[in-house]
Amino acid sequence: MGPSGIPLSDNRVLEVGKRQTRIMDLEGLDIASSVLDLVGDTPLVRLSRLDEGLPCPVVAKMETTNPGGSSKDRPAVAMIDAAESAGLLKPGGTIIEPTSGNTGVGLAIVAAQRGYKCTFVVTDKLSPEKITLLEAYGAEVVVCPVAVAPDDPRSYYSTAERLVKETPNAYRPNQYENLFNPKAHYETTGPEIWKQTKGKITHFVAGAGTGGTISGVGAYLKEQNPNIKVIAADPSNSVYSGGSGRPYLVEGVGEDFWPGTYDPKVVDETIPVTDAESFEMARRVTQQEGLLIGGSGGTAVFAALQVAKNLSPDDLMIVLIPDSGRGYLSKIFDKNWMSKMGFSKSDGVTVEQLLKYRNSKLPELLYAKPWETVRSAIETMKKYDVSCLPVAKGDMPLAAAEVIGSVSADQLMTKTFESTVDDHHLLEGIMIDPLPVLGIGQSIDEAVSVLRETEAVLVHNEGMPFAVLTQTDVMDFISGQKNSEVKA
Repeated sequence: MGPSGIPLSDNRVLEVGKRQTRIMDLEGLDIASSVLDLVGDTPLVRLSRLDEGLPCPVVAKMETTNPGGSSKDRPAVAMIDAAESAGLLKPGGTIIEPTSGNTGVGLAIVAAQRGYKCTFVVTDKLSPEKITLLEAYGAEVVVCPVAVAPDDPRSYYSTAERLVKETPNAYRPNQYENLFNPKAHYETTGPEIWKQTKGKITHFVAGAGTGGTISGVGAYLKEQNPNIKVIAADPSNSVYSGGSGRPYLVEGVGEDFWPGTYDPKVVDETIPVTDAESFEMARRVTQQEGLLIGGSGGTAVFAALQVAKNLSPDDLMIVLIPDSGRGYLSKIFDKNWMSKMGFSKSDGVTVEQLLKYRNSKLPELLYAKPWETVRSAIETMKKYDVSCLPVAKGDMPLAAAEVIGSVSADQLMTKTFESTVDDHHLLEGIMIDPLPVLGIGQSIDEAVSVLRETEAVLVHNEGMPFAVLTQTDVMDFISGQKNSEVKA
């Protein structure tokens, strides 16, 4: 419809005031009528440098060419189409959804075309540029903690449910239970791959987040050829690969519960992949193939290359790349972030060597849990002669997101002396901010620089909390090095 309410059909005329302007007839021209017509028909490209020496080709399905930059554009359109048909989403309504970013972008694109408002609920592990991207489409973004259970009222699932109840004319697509999610891939992505490979595909690898992509594509491909193997690439802590769902750093893949959109009967094998393996592979694909991909794409490619090692020249491996690396420039493509999180190593003497030098009787990581008491924390610090402790949920090995604060001996003694707390107070109510972070591969010079401003730092190794390093540790190490030089 034009601004005057006149349908803009063939030989259309747009009335503007008293002036009439004829609109060119675009029929027969290769021009999409809207951005939504550009969803799908994504290309295949061989990873010719990475599959060198392998017995079969490894080919990427580049979902990055969708208008929203990810595979989530497909279910976004399908779920909103279905909601409109069923009368669940009415004109002027608000779309509310918990998302790792990509589904939100897909939904925001649909909303922009059809006049809906959007509110997206995300976790605090989401990269800043993803939040900015959602806001760029006009969406409201609500950030929730990642290190809580799905049924916790602070979780992004629970928060989304609350917002739906509080918002008039709201609709939640619920990508985790909405069967139009896998159906979108069954009807589009699967047939595209089958047609593009002329039915020669033998293995398909994809990450499993909601499970929609791998379930939908896998179901279609197995209907065409039951011998096709479908492999899920999964973060090591995710439930799909047998983990508890505890937080991990890679975004948009894995889960901490079993979604209704995941069909385990379709998946032949699940391969766990660590954050370090995912990030390293994403960077390799980007730097060696010239394809800027995200961490979840790195997860999928890592698994695909592992499987391809044991295949034959008659096999054809297709790996789905769900999104671009543009949403992760402040994380896995940022040298400082990778260094601070312990994924890279500096030249010369590093924090790792410094930690090996200190008292070997000290556990690698001393920490307190938020439900422990002041007395318990003070006793731990006295026992091991340390002046502070991180406060974290969960058991070792900890995830970075599970560290929620810290306590120091001075802080607790002061509060106890002032009678603002007693020995039985829980740490959760009195802890202070988490310790600053250093990577295990950072140089001793960087450690000295950081420790000039703080008493202690938390050291990360491959994205996970590993040890606490103090000013005293550094001074002892430097003194020991100087004594060794004198003796020599």
